[in-house]
Amino acid sequence: MIEIHELTKYFGETKAVGPLTFSIDKGEVVGLLGLNGAGKTTTLRMLSSDLLPTSGSMRVDGVDLVEDPEKIQSKIGYLPDRPPVYDEMQVLEYLHFAAKLRGMVPAKIQKRIAEVIETTDLGDHQHDRIGTLSHGFKQRVGIAQAIVHEPGLLLLDEPISGLDPVQIVEMRELIRSLRGDHTTVLSSHILSEISETCDRLLVIRDGEIVASGSEAELGSQMATRSIEVLVRVLHAAGRDEPEGSDFDVAAEVVRDIAGVAAVSEIDDEDAEVGLTRLRVQATSDVREELCRTLVNADIGVLALERSGKELESVFLELTGEDDSAEEGAGDDPYDDDASDDADEEEGS
Repeated sequence: MIEIHELTKYFGETKAVGPLTFSIDKGEVVGLLGLNGAGKTTTLRMLSSDLLPTSGSMRVDGVDLVEDPEKIQSKIGYLPDRPPVYDEMQVLEYLHFAAKLRGMVPAKIQKRIAEVIETTDLGDHQHDRIGTLSHGFKQRVGIAQAIVHEPGLLLLDEPISGLDPVQIVEMRELIRSLRGDHTTVLSSHILSEISETCDRLLVIRDGEIVASGSEAELGSQMATRSIEVLVRVLHAAGRDEPEGSDFDVAAEVVRDIAGVAAVSEIDDEDAEVGLTRLRVQATSDVREELCRTLVNADIGVLALERSGKELESVFLELTGEDDSAEEGAGDDPYDDDASDDADEEEGS
């Protein structure tokens, strides 16, 4: 569906993006992940034909976006970080306007708008003026205008930004519902959401892709990973009591597993009596061997999971943010507004 080769974008002498080389299959949902100024918004703008690249090639559905952008624009739906809506227009009125702009056949517009209204759950607000809607519903209107012409490629720039927790869940479900009908590329600073929504992540640093894969695949690329395991040391009748605490017993067993780098105890005030929670740092995926070894040592495994912060740790390590955390203290590393504004100023 998308083929990008050696794509670059310069604003004057400043490199914003590139060189980028990647491909996206039809029907995939792919997330762009990167720090402030990494080049996510610039990449989406180039894919939408809103911004021409300095060099390189972009092909969407076999069509060269640089040589023949008008031919492919009707197959692209784009939601910028600020929804392109008109506050004084009613939702229905605006969607009719957007459909006509996309060159839709008048006879099909009414039926398609009804479908889009249902998909985005805007039925109760279709006659409201857009300016009276909440931010979450404005985002829905923005997605509605992006899919009204049934594009093959859907580009969403920070679709979850500024939403409350309930709206985030609703937006996640909406994006998931579009899976299959569209090839979707989205950016987001909410790492857990982009992980749950996307099939694959592209991590961008300084305008270049430094890693690609699912959350699990990205985790496997790192030198270490963290696993939390809840255990019960079994004390069988007639057997000598082991020396040391339950943690000492379990830790001694776990440390002998190849690939385990460190074992520590997690203080858990809510844990049941007799249960111990361990954190295992490993240089490879040891989950299967960890369970087998513990059970063979008469240590019951009640729960095992990767650390809840693993994706954030992977992201920070891939982008080099861990090394510069102190230097950038006080700044929000995921706020892309500054880079977006710079893009708009220099690209205008």
